[in-house]
Amino acid sequence: QVQLVESGGGLVQPGGSLRLSCAASGSIFSIHAMGWYRQAPGKQRELVAAITSGGSTNYADSVKGRFTISRDNAKNTVHLQMNSLKPEDTAVYYCNADLTYYRSGNYGTDDYWGQGTQVTVSS
Repeated sequence: QVQLVESGGGLVQPGGSLRLSCAASGSIFSIHAMGWYRQAPGKQRELVAAITSGGSTNYADSVKGRFTISRDNAKNTVHLQMNSLKPEDTAVYYCNADLTYYRSGNYGTDDYWGQGTQVTVSS
């Protein structure tokens, strides 16, 4: 079994900062890409930022210059530093990992999601 556990969400005023963290654990052989998605009420889930095992990053246009994604390959963790937060950043944020697992003598590749953490930006 593979688990992704997020932490760091909460309530913050506009212009403030939050740091999200996600730790992957279980029968992991290797993690390829890790990323953060978000889903606001009534909207589709969207990519916020992603990072490959080599450190290449990709950001949604709406967060470029404000959010920074990073990862620690040795600890199987990914972080999202969110600065200059806006009310429109309010959403449930989900961690995602594309990884190869090892189970019962077999390798496989799959996509895993965390349970989500609420981020609310409001005065």
